[in-house]
Amino acid sequence: MTMTAPARARLRTFGIEEEIVLLDPAVLAPLDVAERVLAAIPPADAEGVERELLLAQLEFASPVLTGQGEADAALRRFRAAVASAAEGVGAMAASVGSPVGEGATSVREGERYEGFEGLMGALLPEHRMQGLHVHVGIASRDEGVRAMNALRPWLAPLLALTASSPVSGGADTGFASWRTGIARRLTTAGAPPAFADAADYDRRAAALLGLGTTTDRASLWWSMRLCEHHPTVEVRVCDAQLTSGESVAVALLVRALVDVAAAGALPHAPASAAPELVEAALWHAAKHGMAAGLHHPGTALMADAWTVVAAMLEHARPALAASGDLARVDAWLARVRVDGTGADRQRAALAHGLPALGALLRGAFTA
Repeated sequence: MTMTAPARARLRTFGIEEEIVLLDPAVLAPLDVAERVLAAIPPADAEGVERELLLAQLEFASPVLTGQGEADAALRRFRAAVASAAEGVGAMAASVGSPVGEGATSVREGERYEGFEGLMGALLPEHRMQGLHVHVGIASRDEGVRAMNALRPWLAPLLALTASSPVSGGADTGFASWRTGIARRLTTAGAPPAFADAADYDRRAAALLGLGTTTDRASLWWSMRLCEHHPTVEVRVCDAQLTSGESVAVALLVRALVDVAAAGALPHAPASAAPELVEAALWHAAKHGMAAGLHHPGTALMADAWTVVAAMLEHARPALAASGDLARVDAWLARVRVDGTGADRQRAALAHGLPALGALLRGAFTA
């Protein structure tokens, strides 16, 4: 996708990347049929659909988006096409942070991917995860760094709201976002540090190359980073969302947060940006989701989870109101209050057995 650098007088462009997993409908184990599914998608619907690291995964990169209507249409079209193609090869497409059933999956061919397999060693069998990545257009990389610095303390409440990977190997992991737990084994997992400017970002990113799993700039696994190919900030903290509507609502909130952050740092207590607190808050959010308190960036103290989300929404409100997205985000948050996060809904379904969880995943994918 090619993002236009936004002027303050108009809305920022954004893009959505959805990683999905292909499952055996009977046992919800990953199925290595991505190539067959991709080949079965009609060419008119295949634009933006690509293979991912694992042979049981596909990824969709949306076109450049300006509003919620475009985003809804793009994601629904992708999901409908993939669901139909997957069914044709005996698989089921699901948008979930981690495959829920027992079973192994393999790394796709290619020097870069096979090299990653060698680096991961015995960690690889559990490296099964799907995320929702939101790109937001920026006027410059320096503006992107300013936005990232301001957003660091707010990554934890974003994760808590979007946690959607509580099940792995057919059992409850005890985490709302098991995907986050898996990712933290990577060299650059977690929140990025604060940077002085884009030059500082580039120097420090370059110094990481060749260390551990950071083989190139694309393997910087921070939960937020500057995109190397487009003028965007890429927010990567969220689990893959069960429904396309949730993915769009999350993207609209992220766009607003970036917009307000780029205009002037989001108010928060200076202590909240301390790296140890940002990282601890992320781990806590991955563990509990919205079921426990969260670290409040405004006070640097623990608070009720919904109080923290309300504070985040209040900071984003001017941008959401300007874009016309406030009602959409409010409605999504109201549904989460009533129905729970993706993690909550999966746990409730799992209590009735894997078939019930499979029905939830299947129905949500094209809802």
